[in-house]
This record gives sequence, structure tokens and C-alpha cells, in this order.
Amino acid sequence: MFYYDGKLQYPVRVETPDPRFARMLQQAIGGVEGEIRVCLQYLFQSFGARGPAKYKDMLLATGTEEIAHIEMLATAVALNLEGAGSAAQEAAAKANPMVEAVMGGMDPRQFLSAGMAALASDANGVPFDGSHIYASGNLAADMYANATAEATGRVLACRLFELTDDPGMKDMLRFLIARDTMHQQQWLAVIEELGGHQGVLPIPNSFPLEEEVRDVSYVYFAPGIEGTTPPQGRFTEGPSLDGLGQFELRPAQPFGQKPVLAPPLPMAYAETQQMLGTAGGLTDDGLPTSETQG
Repeated sequence: MFYYDGKLQYPVRVETPDPRFARMLQQAIGGVEGEIRVCLQYLFQSFGARGPAKYKDMLLATGTEEIAHIEMLATAVALNLEGAGSAAQEAAAKANPMVEAVMGGMDPRQFLSAGMAALASDANGVPFDGSHIYASGNLAADMYANATAEATGRVLACRLFELTDDPGMKDMLRFLIARDTMHQQQWLAVIEELGGHQGVLPIPNSFPLEEEVRDVSYVYFAPGIEGTTPPQGRFTEGPSLDGLGQFELRPAQPFGQKPVLAPPLPMAYAETQQMLGTAGGLTDDGLPTSETQG
């Protein structure tokens, strides 16, 4: 069950409305780095969580907080759309202030579909579709995904901070950036609590290692051209992060065979030449069809 307080988590104020910035804020709402994404990601991870209840509760609490962030950003969008416009645009479009706002850089759908309000979409007007919500049921995998989501979200918030001079918007973004800092730390803290990298890697750590082809478990394959130096680093030598092996650098090489597929199915209606193996005047053996037919 969810409860609503009626007040914003943090004050949202706009001193100089800016429809262009309202459109940019849409990325923080419905973009792949946005709050809708992390909100639903944490909630669905919580809804399906199995194991220690504290992780389920933490995910639920943080997902609920992200709802508050969506509310803050939606309020900021609406406030930026109110009364926005330049003198030149007012002169050019004074007969229709909505046209003026569109000329000023807002998404037309913010007026046409939402009546001067935020949308569940990104800065290009693409609706959020949930394709970047990761809830695997594996706690460690989800924590790494969450840390990544918060990292990209914080990058976005920092970029938005540089794109506005409005004191109220900068203040709101300072708060959101601080919360991203905490959320990155808390997800990584769970990894540490589970035993750190060595404790959780490889994910899932419940799969029997003897079922892996262990000869290649820690090998970096370098598909370089002859005469070039392959990249080298922490990932090419030394102990693996899970403590179970040693990184190694090897030239890339094929282990398998050349793939050979069966002829097309007649009911799939490929071309006759495809089904006979004579497309391009050659058989599958590379011989001219005249030689095989003579």
C-alpha cells in the first residue's frame, strides 16, 4: 500500500520560466536515464524479491522515493511552461501564445496532449516503454544494474545543472544529484554486504563452476590484426576479481566449425535457386552449375 503526503519531497521553484529547459527535463522523467525508469526498476525488483526481507524493504522504499522525484520534475516542467517566451516571439506569434511557446523550444505535445504539463516521455517526445527496466531476481545482478542506473542518472542531472541559470532549478538539481550519490552508494553497499566482488562474482555464483569451460573463464581474446599490439590492462593479467582465477591474454581464434544450414523449406517459398543450391551460378561447393550438371 502506498500513502501520499501532498507535499513535494523538496521545494521546486522557477524564477524565469524556460520552455526549452522544460523539454530537457523530460529526459530526467521519461528518458532511459530518468526517474520513471529507476522508480519502476526498484519497485519491480522489490515486488519479486526473495530472500532477506531488508533488501525487499530497501528497494520498495527507494522506488517510492523515486515517485517523489518524478513529481518534483513534473512540477518543474509545468512551472517552466507557464508564461514562457521572448519578446521577439511574442511579436511574431502574439495571436497565439501556444505557438510562441512551441517556437520557444517546448515539445508541442506538452501543450497538445498535456495542456502545458509534463509527459511520460523523453526529451524527444518518445514515450517511456519500460524496455530498460531490469529486475532479474538475482540480487547481485540487480544491485549492479541499479548502481549503473544511478550513475547515468547522476550524469544527466549534472548536465542539466549546467544548462540552466535559474536558481530554483539549480537548487532542485543539487538535491537530486545528492540523492543519486546516496543511491549509488547504497546499492554498492549491498554488494559489499553480500561479500564484495569476490563474494558475488561470477553472477550467478550458484551455478556449478565445473560446468563452465574453465579454460576460457578469465581469458581476454584480442582479435587484433597481425603486427598490432593488443590492449593490455587489469583485465589481461593478474588475479581475477572473484579470486578464482588469473586473467590471461590470448590471440582470438575460432574453436568451432564453419556454419552450414539446411536448404530452405519449400513451404517458406525461397527462390528455386536457393532451394537447389545454385544461386549465383555456383553450387555449395563453389563449382559452376554447368560442371555439376554436365
